[in-house]
Amino acid sequence: MDLLTFMEHTNIVDNARPLKGWRLALLHWSKGDHNDDEVTEDCHQVDWVRLVPFAVLHLSCLGVFWVGWSPVAVGVAFVAYWVRMFAITGFYHRYFSHRTFKTSRAVQFLFAVLGNAAVQRGPLWWAGHHRHHHRHSDAASDVHSPKAHGFWWSHILWITSRPNFPTRLYNVRDLARFPELRFLDRFDTIVPILLAVAMYALGEYCGSRFPESGTSGWQMLVWGFFISTIVLFHGTCTINSLSHLFGRRRFATQDHSRNNIWLALITMGEGWHNNHHYYPGAARQGFYWWEFDPTYYLLKMLSWIGLVRDLRPVPKRVYDQDVSGP
Repeated sequence: MDLLTFMEHTNIVDNARPLKGWRLALLHWSKGDHNDDEVTEDCHQVDWVRLVPFAVLHLSCLGVFWVGWSPVAVGVAFVAYWVRMFAITGFYHRYFSHRTFKTSRAVQFLFAVLGNAAVQRGPLWWAGHHRHHHRHSDAASDVHSPKAHGFWWSHILWITSRPNFPTRLYNVRDLARFPELRFLDRFDTIVPILLAVAMYALGEYCGSRFPESGTSGWQMLVWGFFISTIVLFHGTCTINSLSHLFGRRRFATQDHSRNNIWLALITMGEGWHNNHHYYPGAARQGFYWWEFDPTYYLLKMLSWIGLVRDLRPVPKRVYDQDVSGP
């Protein structure tokens, strides 16, 4: 019996009163990887304790009215957005979730850290839930289907429901054998906190060493961490929500996935979602040259210098099923 189970089923906490409410929610959150069968609550019930960090991240963006802006801070926010977006799209999604290419253990860990810095939890949690999504896309058991559960639930609220807290380890046994990935998954707040501290330190250094930059520690923290993280978070979440509602369907899939160029622009190529759902095993999601897919372009460049290899192509038989034509 582990600590969580022991404390739930014994009366040693809070003067012999059983754990419940926010205390139990905090304990579940701190453990993070308990089995799915331990959860019996309604899957559509928001755990308000879990909602607090999201509220804090969003409200912290309002600090911009006090710290102002500078070209340096906005530039850092821009870089932080795209670097972490690539870690999510190229590695959390196309590598950890779908294994569409191969890489070394060191590069795997590096991009797992960068993806973790996006404040979208650990790579095993992300990949485990995403593989579940592909098996049950737009069915009732798909936890972030806008067709089955509505826009706001699919966009963000599903993350705050206790049944979706655990890492679906049974879906990622191929990844769970790496202790460093298990560590990142178990302690998924360490990297974001270190990034926030680093942003503050960078702002303090730039402000003192280069006063003409017009930045400061607090300004860099607000722009480089809070604003870029929130924009990145919602950009990623549009693929769960909007890409199943708006766009065109090239392939006759059994779900409501769609191709949307506007979403592709903000997510480095993830907006070609109907392509991806028809054939998720390819490293590219823009199946044609005119479908903008910078994630694939960057992966291709990484393959030229040997950091990744064996990028899986789109088979000819997939193009033959294109109902819209080239």
